[in-house]
Amino acid sequence: MKIAIIGAGNMGGALARGLAQGSIIATSDIYVSNPSTAKLDALKNEYPEINVTRDNRVATAEADMVVIAVKPWKVVEVLEEIKPYIDYTRQSVASMVGGLGLEQLGKWLDKGDGVLPATYLIIPNTAIATMSSMTFITSARSTEAQDRLLVDIFNELGEAMLVDEGLIAAGTSLASCGIAYALRYIRAAMEGGVELGFRADDAKRIVMQTLRGAADILATNNSHPEAEIDRVTTPGGLTIKGLNAMEAAGFTNSVIEGLRASTKR
Repeated sequence: MKIAIIGAGNMGGALARGLAQGSIIATSDIYVSNPSTAKLDALKNEYPEINVTRDNRVATAEADMVVIAVKPWKVVEVLEEIKPYIDYTRQSVASMVGGLGLEQLGKWLDKGDGVLPATYLIIPNTAIATMSSMTFITSARSTEAQDRLLVDIFNELGEAMLVDEGLIAAGTSLASCGIAYALRYIRAAMEGGVELGFRADDAKRIVMQTLRGAADILATNNSHPEAEIDRVTTPGGLTIKGLNAMEAAGFTNSVIEGLRASTKR
């Protein structure tokens, strides 16, 4: 399968790097286009077999799937440029643009004859570059085999979930915006660690490993977080004092309110 990525910014570049580290898509089958050369040169230096070009039409013509990874205000311009070069009978189109729905994407792809390609919304997070993304996928006019292949591709880059379009906004909040929220927790815990006497780099190392451990416990035991919390909260102990102080400061409510806020358009 050949994949063209239109846009080599944060998400497009991260996708290209993640795919290049996987085994399903050959690096030589990745095509990336971008208007400026600096980001293309950086990709080429890291992965010489990736195909790069400044011409979106060249990248499009080679692909089985065309992935749009540009800023929202550039989508219409890019689609108008490339859609005459897309064969809807054999090529699919995917968008990584936040806030863009399948219906709108279909309208912009319409060439006037009512024929449309298999179309996807793909919402990863920036950890896709390190093959650790949580990616949400929804589709229109696709086959089960096409869906399965796409999920397999993105499972190599972390974990992927095929969802109804109505859950894309929630998935974006939990995982795409959510990675920033997790990083903000790490920063806050680092600052606390420094106040407690650790050097900043050591505090970061400690917090990162602690989060890995917490995630691994839940994955291994298939347990609820509260069950694991109960294991480390002894009556009158330090952990419950810390948890109660965090809750008094609004910890859980602030997380929920942040997630709600990031689903609003």
